[in-house]
Amino acid sequence: MKIGILQAGHSPDEMRDGVGDYGELFTKLLDGHGFEFKIFSVVDGEFPSGIDVADGWLITGSKFGAYEDHDWIPPLEDLIRDIRTADLPLVGVCFGHQIIAQALGGKVEKFSGGWSVGNTEYDFGTETLALNAWHQDQVTSLPTGAEVIASTDFCENAAFVIGEKILTIQPHPEFTSEFISGLIEHRGRGNVPDTQLDRASETLSSPNDNIKFAARMAETLKTGAK
Repeated sequence: MKIGILQAGHSPDEMRDGVGDYGELFTKLLDGHGFEFKIFSVVDGEFPSGIDVADGWLITGSKFGAYEDHDWIPPLEDLIRDIRTADLPLVGVCFGHQIIAQALGGKVEKFSGGWSVGNTEYDFGTETLALNAWHQDQVTSLPTGAEVIASTDFCENAAFVIGEKILTIQPHPEFTSEFISGLIEHRGRGNVPDTQLDRASETLSSPNDNIKFAARMAETLKTGAK
């Protein structure tokens, strides 16, 4: 089964050789689930020739805002709508979560409450999962048909589904503690309050549920198996 990864951003230059780019983080996270991957760097204008080149799709995070004026965002939104119309599986993480919501009629804003960074517990109703957060933007209005499946006091719409084939989440199951440490050093200082970065650093050794949520992502993507 082929999964198309729509890479909407890049990991910091200082980290890329060691931990990989955003698309590669997901190929590592989903290794062992029987997928083949093709990465399209949409942030650089590299788009697939059509939605039929993959059986399922995944949109990565980005340092850019879904509401910002970039020439690659409108065609990405068109692609999202085409994927939904074709009833193909679609997973979005952080920026991916936000751009899917926006493309399908929801709203994304820079959250007035500030940032969420580091190991964070999310209420999934029947269970609590610890995942790494790194965001200020949030989905503040859901698209029609979306059902919230996870939240925190800080982030009300932390994950949602639309039917069985669309799954989105605000935190980063693909971010390891090592990756968060690199973000703190190379992207955090001067952008995120130092007090929050220091707290995030203190949680780097805390366990996370990346693998558990990866299984849920894989389950969604496999709804497109032929």
